[in-house]
Amino acid sequence: MTEQELLSRMEKAIIEGNKDEAEALAREAVEKKLDLSEVVEKGYIPGIQKVGDLWEKGEYFLPELITSAECMKAAMDVLQPEMEKAQIETKSLGKIVIGTVEGDIHDIGKNLVSSMLSANGFEVIDLGADVKLEKFIEKAEEEKADCICLSALLTTTMLGQKKLIEILKEKNLSGQYKVMVGGAPVNQKWSDDIGADGYAENAMIAVQAMKNLLTK
Repeated sequence: MTEQELLSRMEKAIIEGNKDEAEALAREAVEKKLDLSEVVEKGYIPGIQKVGDLWEKGEYFLPELITSAECMKAAMDVLQPEMEKAQIETKSLGKIVIGTVEGDIHDIGKNLVSSMLSANGFEVIDLGADVKLEKFIEKAEEEKADCICLSALLTTTMLGQKKLIEILKEKNLSGQYKVMVGGAPVNQKWSDDIGADGYAENAMIAVQAMKNLLTK
């Protein structure tokens, strides 16, 4: 199989949600000593971008989106350690700290956003669910993050999104990090009212919104 055929099959594996194939092709790329950054950028990323296009057209739905994101993660789990060994850095579009705010244990939506951001070239530090507000800020400072993403699935916990922005102002860190908010009860008006930099109603919109936010 030529390198181009391998790249085409990688793209197809992501689009079709074939996890075993995505992993096997990643291992084959390692064995053949291919340029792994090129494998990611020309094989896997075009696949996840195509999935995003199909989602936007209404041809793919949430199950397909989740499956393809999991395929991408599986492939990267094979490639990333090898890339680190070779000290190859993939071109990161930005570093994101993400989590569900304190008091809220819901994480399905947050996990999908995290996976899709990772799959599209962002470096994601996922803090999980029920995360203390100070932890978001501490991690953002430690990792020199570009953006803090806050998920909330309850009307009571969405107040934590507002509080975090207030804490950033108190610490004179306002503007140091972009803040994006999301979750079932969250909308654009709430984002505007609390002074967030961005809002996304689903994972694919989050990817594009983040690209727009960090390239301004």
